[in-house]
Amino acid sequence: MDVSVIGCGYVGASVAACFADLGHDVVAVDVDEERVEAIEDGRPPLHEPGLDELVAANAGERLRATTDYDAVPDTDLTFLAVQTPSNDDGSIDTSVVEAAAGMLGEALAGTDEHAVVVKSTVIPGTTADLVAPAVADAAGMTVGEDLHVGMNPEFQREGSAVGDFLDPDKIVLGADGDVEAYAALHEAYDPLREALDHEVPVVETGTREAEMIKYANNAFLAAKVSLANDLGNVCKEYGVDAYEVTDAIGLDHRIGAPFLRSGVGWGGSCFPKDVAAIIAAARAKGYEPELLAAAVSINDRQPERLLSLLDRHVDVAGERVAVLGLAFKPGTDDVRNSRAVPTVEGLRERGAEVVAYDPVAAGNMRERFPGIEYAESAAAALEGASGAVVVTDWPEFADLDGEFDAMADPIVVDGRRVVERREGITYEGLTW
Repeated sequence: MDVSVIGCGYVGASVAACFADLGHDVVAVDVDEERVEAIEDGRPPLHEPGLDELVAANAGERLRATTDYDAVPDTDLTFLAVQTPSNDDGSIDTSVVEAAAGMLGEALAGTDEHAVVVKSTVIPGTTADLVAPAVADAAGMTVGEDLHVGMNPEFQREGSAVGDFLDPDKIVLGADGDVEAYAALHEAYDPLREALDHEVPVVETGTREAEMIKYANNAFLAAKVSLANDLGNVCKEYGVDAYEVTDAIGLDHRIGAPFLRSGVGWGGSCFPKDVAAIIAAARAKGYEPELLAAAVSINDRQPERLLSLLDRHVDVAGERVAVLGLAFKPGTDDVRNSRAVPTVEGLRERGAEVVAYDPVAAGNMRERFPGIEYAESAAAALEGASGAVVVTDWPEFADLDGEFDAMADPIVVDGRRVVERREGITYEGLTW
């Protein structure tokens, strides 16, 4: 199948590479010339585990990239995977989606038939009420006749986007009664389902339901983490190990173990943006989603709780403090909404001399905080520090041991339960 993907960000690049690896002929379209050049050279346009191998294996054969929308009419199916950033009130900014839909429509003018599927995360009604008419008007096509429109939300986590695509928990196919849209989506995903040794549930639904499934998915998971953190904070006050508690309740099949790891909170490009968007969308309809608002409030407080534990042991004013981990999670260089941001801000407000380390995300964080020190290793960050906070659970931090002995005062506050408590260091776990 000939497939085009509009947008080469975290979602678009991984989707394009995965579809190519499944045997489709894929062209990725992006206005960013550096991303296009990277794919054409066989390099991933961003850091994502497994993406480099897929791009290298398929570039120049089943995968190519261009800035030119004129490549789209030669394909059968187009996935729209552009960004939907947040407005100041948390609602999504659909201007990029709308612009991409218009350019896509202009490129499709004169085409006999085409399927367009939205993969961007958008509030219910966006596909049918904004994207479909924008493409149809620019292309001179009719929705449901020669233009087939669908919605196919992605459930790919940064740091495991490739694995999540190639071995999904579910595939959601949204179309509003358009048999051809469903057929195009099934043809795209059939090689994936055939490659797996187990059945993957396929959900056929409407575009509005498909759009809402994505938000409900992320809102539920974010709320689950915040509930685990809320319970974890109570555990800390009573000297209870929250992880032993959640390990036990996670055995209940009604609860489940995933997303019960309490700590310094969630970040990244999805949970914060998606929860804020659905809260704003609900408020726009006159409904106050109190539980979701509480989940955000709890999440926002966790970094300050981390620092308050450090305050119990040291006055950081004028002291060197190491921040271990800057990415919002391990396996990515993304610092968007990372819990390291409010942590660094809180330390600077206290007058600390911050030295930060992350194996891949220091460059991105330097754009946000150019005035702090960035170490080349965790050991270098810890040397001479009067305190350390762990914000990202990179596996290498679990191997730290003697490095803590080089601290001026070995006080470690762990926000991710990655460092081993041991003799010779003052250790505080955020919720244990």
